[in-house]
Amino acid sequence: MIPALQDGLLGWYAREHRDLPWRCTTDPYAILVSEVMLQQTQVARVVPRYEAWLERWPGEDALAAAPRAEVLGAWVGLGYNTRAVRLQAACTVVARDGWPRTAAGLRALPGVGPYTAAAVASFAFGERVAAVDTNVRRVAGRIGRGTPDELLGADAAAWNQAMMELGATVCRARDASCGTCPVADWCASRGQVAVAPRAPAGARERFEDTNRWVRGRVIAALAAGGELPDAIAPDRMRPALEGLVREGLVVVDGSGARLA
Repeated sequence: MIPALQDGLLGWYAREHRDLPWRCTTDPYAILVSEVMLQQTQVARVVPRYEAWLERWPGEDALAAAPRAEVLGAWVGLGYNTRAVRLQAACTVVARDGWPRTAAGLRALPGVGPYTAAAVASFAFGERVAAVDTNVRRVAGRIGRGTPDELLGADAAAWNQAMMELGATVCRARDASCGTCPVADWCASRGQVAVAPRAPAGARERFEDTNRWVRGRVIAALAAGGELPDAIAPDRMRPALEGLVREGLVVVDGSGARLA
């Protein structure tokens, strides 16, 4: 059963996959950049930023040598600015020591977790390891034929991409298109996928009311060469700025605030 499922999914992926730039390379640096950018950020937003990033810093040596303020400025709009700092830190280690070629070795890099390590190891170095993100975990759970590791095909890179693509475009969290799913014949959840109800709109915190929104506005203002946004209330500005200073993203001294 599993070989037939694997063949069905890989055949579908070969025909239907989206043409994304990071799928056309085995360069570990380019793959790492894409994986970090894609964390909680939509693909459509990432593509142009990824291409501009690689044009500006084409390899780990260039990124490692870049001023942090420039790196943060280039990251504005992608969210979670600490990701840019961790990406540069990882590239600094790689520029000095070279690329680890296994998921276990990659996990030793700053900010590289289990999923990212497995993705880079399989896509760049061909290691047979399952890259398990939210999409892959959900798809495997719905299929009900084994864990992501047990479902893993011989070509880990192709299989991991196919599982991610299925979860992103067909077997989505709140909209499972079982009628067009290439593995529906083997899926234990076919036609009966349970979708958790959304919280009422009034019960969800607006992004503009979060500390993360304030932090983003501060980074964007400083990256543009301006001053701290004066429209943000002091009781919201203070904890956001303190956190940015504590994390090494912003410096505050007698001359004001600036990117680190």
